[in-house]
Amino acid sequence: MIALLASTTAWHACSPSNAENESGGSAAIEAAAPAIAAFELKPDRLSSTLKIPGELVAYQQVDLYAKVSSFIKTLHADVGSEVRAGQLLATLEAPELNSQLLGAASRLKSQEATYLASKATYERLLQTSKTPGTVSQNDLDLALARQNADLAQLEAAKAAHAEVTDMRNYLEIRAPFSGVITARNVSPGAYVGPTGRGSEAPIFTLQDHQRLRLVVSIPEAYTGYLQKNGEVTFTVKSLPNQPFEAHVNRLAGALDTRLRSQRIEMDVNNAEKRLLPGMVAEVNIPLNGLANGFAIPSSAVLNSTQGVYVIKVEDNKASWVPITTGNITPDKTEVFGDIKEGDRLVLRANEEIRNNSAVSITLSAP
Repeated sequence: MIALLASTTAWHACSPSNAENESGGSAAIEAAAPAIAAFELKPDRLSSTLKIPGELVAYQQVDLYAKVSSFIKTLHADVGSEVRAGQLLATLEAPELNSQLLGAASRLKSQEATYLASKATYERLLQTSKTPGTVSQNDLDLALARQNADLAQLEAAKAAHAEVTDMRNYLEIRAPFSGVITARNVSPGAYVGPTGRGSEAPIFTLQDHQRLRLVVSIPEAYTGYLQKNGEVTFTVKSLPNQPFEAHVNRLAGALDTRLRSQRIEMDVNNAEKRLLPGMVAEVNIPLNGLANGFAIPSSAVLNSTQGVYVIKVEDNKASWVPITTGNITPDKTEVFGDIKEGDRLVLRANEEIRNNSAVSITLSAP
């Protein structure tokens, strides 16, 4: 009995102590887990602006060469001349073409006479053959064959004459479209011809200044943000306080193999001619956030030697989630990865918060 009382007393004495040890161990674990600031992930798109240089080029530009070897007779335009489509710009002369044209015309007339004679012969024989026994069928067939041969020769002579006539028409250089002459490289009397067989430089360079193309090469990382007909603004050095607007009209649809960038073009109305081809523009392209991304504070992005992560807290455990970044502003970063709305992310991520370590959090606004 005494022994039983002693053991009961001892048990009662030990029980509070054990409970205290257990509660103390739990409190120690909680105390060991650092309390860190976190926020709840909510849908948010990040929009920013990409500043990138671009180049203004003429909407249309052409170098005008002589089609045939010849000499400059008269120039009807000069540098700075505004010309209309079809306007005469230069007159050339090539005496040998005149001789070729006369020869072609002579051969054409001769062949016409030959054909008319063979045609008349066949028609007479055909009419006579209607009387039985007067003309053999063989003679009639030979006459028809001769007429057809002369007709073919006549068509060939017409083609040769037309070819020389067309070549002679090339002695007049006309504007293919309306624009401004930006270069003139010859003077009257100069020998010209097709490139490599006259002068290497063109006779004229013609540019269309009424509209310009704004050409920009967009790095691969930003191609997903581009939209056709999207509005952009730009400035040029000669008019720093004058912003201009343009719309994305053409996307190359492929990356340049050397620069890994996509070429985009925007049409710029230049009716007032304040802009010139060759100007370098500073282009501001709006980048609207993508639908499958989240905008989070930049401090929540962990850039480690192993990669880029965010730290997600679930069941009081930290989990490093690999992500890719998109649009970036001074205080926010667009991220993509295995995260969803409602996830709790560490506000100030650092490598001291180890993967799978126990943590306690306090929610705060991002």
